[in-house]
Amino acid sequence: MNPRPSALEPQPVAAPMPAALLRRAYRCRCGRPVFFRNSVCLACETPLGYDPRAARLLPLEPGRVDGTWVPVGEPGRRVLYRRCGNFASPAACNWLIRCDAQGRSAQPLCPSCNLNRTIPDLTVPGNELLWQKVEIAKRRLVSELMALGLQVRSRLNEDPERGLAFDVMQSVPGGPAVMTGHADGVITLNLDEADDAKREGTRAQMQEPYRTLLGHLRHEVGHYYWDRLVFRSHWLEPFRALFGDEREDYGEALQRHYANGPRPDWPQRHVSAYASSHPWEDWAESWAHYLHMVDTLGTAASFGVSSADVELQCEPFVETALSLPDDPQGPAFLAFINDWVGLSAVLNELARSMGQPDLYPFVLSVDAVRKLHFVHRVVADAIGHGGELPETDAAQDEAAVEDGGAPAQPPETGPAPLSPA
Repeated sequence: MNPRPSALEPQPVAAPMPAALLRRAYRCRCGRPVFFRNSVCLACETPLGYDPRAARLLPLEPGRVDGTWVPVGEPGRRVLYRRCGNFASPAACNWLIRCDAQGRSAQPLCPSCNLNRTIPDLTVPGNELLWQKVEIAKRRLVSELMALGLQVRSRLNEDPERGLAFDVMQSVPGGPAVMTGHADGVITLNLDEADDAKREGTRAQMQEPYRTLLGHLRHEVGHYYWDRLVFRSHWLEPFRALFGDEREDYGEALQRHYANGPRPDWPQRHVSAYASSHPWEDWAESWAHYLHMVDTLGTAASFGVSSADVELQCEPFVETALSLPDDPQGPAFLAFINDWVGLSAVLNELARSMGQPDLYPFVLSVDAVRKLHFVHRVVADAIGHGGELPETDAAQDEAAVEDGGAPAQPPETGPAPLSPA
């Protein structure tokens, strides 16, 4: 059943479709294509760097201050850049930091590396490569969040109360197992998830259709943004009406899920099996799938690939799949989702042609799309408020009651999710 909007339903917000905000195609000064991860053009050897504030990969030349850079052709530019402090580290970060005319910057690390609270022991053989893989995935995540206009602030030195931080850790013999999860703004990632063989073994053991490093990060950051954008905001009651009451005992829900398996009707109600375990996980899974779609469709459009060019007939989702049927942005969202259905079907066939697993091994139901639309509306609302949402009086009152009793947030968002992480 499609829940009708109530008096608590936030007003629709006009915002561009997210895929239009994300571009992944760039060119060097020599005219040849260069890519998001590049730090040098392989054709002409021009240095490259990514400006996360402009979402651009820039060809660079030395600035007038030692150790600084400017975009090619702009030697007199007032704003200079420095390389991220992790450029020469195993993280191999190609991001740029803006600095003043004297070459001074507020932070030595870029917005992605500045989120690191704990990194693995790099003296352990193999850990340098595994950490590099983590940072590559994290830069992809953070670049997307920033391109969307969401607030990304470090818990370490920018926003100690509401910021984000990462602990990338590894289990040691005799020590406690490191569990991937989120707790109070800190995302913990087990370094083993960057080991392809171990991750694939876990995926097969848990009978998951999909398990990737980037998927883990997108899922866990979904928990973080639930705290920032839904909890204590005007979206909390609409969330409960659609996803369920997050005050259900989280630990018991996960135990039940792992003991008995997912709900039998999960394909009709959720984007994945794990999403059926608890409303928090339903949100995080829906959030992660939304980010998958935004980045993939944005990347495809950057290179001139459109589902309009796909000769594949799929039954389109219509207004009944919207969480708010009269949303003025509804037609644009449905076009976004239907584009994804067509493109992902072709991507799966291309993967099969190479003997690879499906890139997107999921089938979207009407209820799952309805939740994706809800995520989209929350993101659009946050963008309209500068990347975050103010707390409401009613939510503050409820939070005060909950803070004195049962926790309003999960102490930790449990074992590594089945999918999409």
